[in-house]
Parts: sequence; C-alpha cells; structure tokens
Amino acid sequence: MDFDYTEEQQLLKDSLEKFLDKNYSFEQRRAMIDSREGMSPVAWEGFASMGLLGVPIPEEFGGFGGGGVDTMLVMEAFGRALVVEPYLSTVVLAGSTITLGGSDAQRQILLPRVVDGSMKFAFAHTEPGTRFELNRVETTARQSGGMWVINGHKSVVMHGAVADLLIVTARTAGASDDPHGITLFFVNPGEQGVMGREYPTYDGMRAAEVSFDDVTISPESVIGVLDNGYPLLEAVIDRGIAAVCGEAVGCMGALNTATLEYLKTRQQFGVPIGRFQALQHRMVDMLMHYEQARSMALLAAVKVDSADPAERRRCLSAAKEFIGRAGRFVGQQAIQLHGGMGMTDELNVGHYVKRLTAIDTSFGDADLHLDRFCEGAVAHTEPALRQPAKKWKQLV
Repeated sequence: MDFDYTEEQQLLKDSLEKFLDKNYSFEQRRAMIDSREGMSPVAWEGFASMGLLGVPIPEEFGGFGGGGVDTMLVMEAFGRALVVEPYLSTVVLAGSTITLGGSDAQRQILLPRVVDGSMKFAFAHTEPGTRFELNRVETTARQSGGMWVINGHKSVVMHGAVADLLIVTARTAGASDDPHGITLFFVNPGEQGVMGREYPTYDGMRAAEVSFDDVTISPESVIGVLDNGYPLLEAVIDRGIAAVCGEAVGCMGALNTATLEYLKTRQQFGVPIGRFQALQHRMVDMLMHYEQARSMALLAAVKVDSADPAERRRCLSAAKEFIGRAGRFVGQQAIQLHGGMGMTDELNVGHYVKRLTAIDTSFGDADLHLDRFCEGAVAHTEPALRQPAKKWKQLV
C-alpha cells in the first residue's frame, strides 16, 4: 500500500508546517492560552487565508472537497504545534454536520462562512453522566406555537465561549437512552435562556458548561431529519475520531523528535546519553509505537468516509484504541527519558502528554473502543461460526 501523500497534499503539508514554525512557537502558544479568548484571532485568519478551514468542505461552497486523509494531514501538523484554535469543533464537527445533514439553505449560508473564518462553531452534545454514550440525550426540545423550546444542560462544550453558533443535540421523542428521537439544532448562544460558564482544560484548551432554559428557536434551526439525528451524529463523531487520531500522531512525532534531540545533547560520564544501549532501545520502542499509530491513523482517515457504517466504526475503534495506548506509552517514555525536566511546565514535553491524555478520553477512551471493536468483530463473523457448538452424543 502506498502511504505517500500526493503532490498537492505534500505542498499543503510543507506550507502549513512553515506557517506554524513561524507563527506558532511554544512561547506564542503560551500567550494565546493566557489571552481572554484562549486562542489567536491572527492565527485563525492565517488558517483561513491558507484555505485550511475549507479542506473538508465541498468545492461548491468555497472549500477544497478534501477527504479524511487531507484532514488528517492538517490535524497532524496541528498536533505537532499544539494548536488551540477551534478547528476540530468548527471545521471537522460543525462542517461535517452541515455538509451531511444541513438543508440547501443552511449549506449555502453557513459553509462559506466556515471557509472564510467569519463564523466559529461549538458542538454541544455531551451531558453530565453520559460516559461516552451517544444515544443518551436528556436535553429536550418541544414544539410550542410553531417554534422549538429547548431545555437542558451540556457539559465540556469545547470552545463554547468563542462560538458564534452552537450545534445542540436534543431529544424530541423516545426515552433518554433511545437512539430514535434525537434531533440536532442550531442555537445562537446569545438567545435568551442560554447560560454558560467557561473554564480552561488541563491541556490548554477552553470548554464551557452550557444550560438552556426555555430557549426558543425557529423551525429553520433543525438540522437533518426530525427524530432521526442519531445516524448523522454518529457519522460526525466518527469524523472527529479520525481527526483526533491524526492530531495524536502529530503529538507523538513531536515527542519523538524532542526526545531524540535531548538524548543526543544531554551528557553523562562525558558522553551523550543517547550512546547508552538501554536508552537506544527505549527510543526505538517509541519510534515503533509512533509508526504503528500513524498507520492506524491513515486507516481511520481512509475508512471515515466509508458507506458501510459498521465497517467504518470497527476501523475507527481499532485506530482510536491503539493510538490511545501508543500515545500513553510514548508520552511516559518521553517524560522519563527527559529526567526531572520532563515534569516541568516550562518544557513542552509535558504539554504534549497532557494533550495526548485529553485525546484518549475524547469521543471514548481506549477501553470503550476496544469493546466496540470486539462487538464489531463478532458482528462481522460468519453466521456459521457464531452458532453455539453442538452437543456431542455421549458414547456408551
């Protein structure tokens, strides 16, 4: 299999890395995190001018119509630079929601604004106590006087405070854990009844707790099919999984580079510690985990647009589970090989490890995806092999 990028993809990769090297140093990132917005409007405008915000958006709306591999390329570079801007929530999650489930009018109005960077989105789905269960939605939406009225609470809404528009999942029918009866809505965070509390996350991002108290929105705010938003939600989250897999690979690559450089320069007993065979073996193990993780991220990127939902979920769970374990291993080794410096906030190593930890718990941790992969593997087994074994007659 050919894992090389196309000429256009390589050009995009090179130009993006040059932009980030010049405008996104570790010190600049610190200033962005400490700012009121928690991000850099200048960097966001730069991403828009480079066309990065339109990579997965269809061409008819001003984008490039790229696939999963193109998004992975961008997210891998963002992982290396520890980018904190809302690319995942705006371009990947919201862009996919509008592209896959939006009406013609919604696509015509919103997608060009995603591409030019004039509108940022937040994806409000997670609720307290749900524990990665996509089907568990207790926020409700009911019709009243031709309008929709939303009540409920959403937790850990990434970049919720800087979003111009929220995408909210709400229950319009069925029980709280029923896949049927989920509907997606656009909600303006400035609407009366929308309240939020912003806070920093330990990986340098910003999130918000958002509550809805009799928030009234128009019928045009419905995304996709009423009561049947679960398949759309699942497809969008799968794209998010593929994207963070690429970001994790970027983090691991940066950790490997930093650790190798440290082993070459740090001296003990008059020689670089990289000359010690035991440390060379650990560096090789880190490299092997990184290369395997990159292969799994490519598999996820290729399969994320698969027409077969079961096959898509199975491959994405395999990638997410492996990358979660690989990221933990690479992060732990990088900290240990840096010695006491690896534990300090002044060194970027710890910041990469924090981001890898956050990625592992995003959209389901490694344990959850291992279970989901096993369930998918059983479902793909031949029916004859899934039949219970016949009891042999006792020989007398």
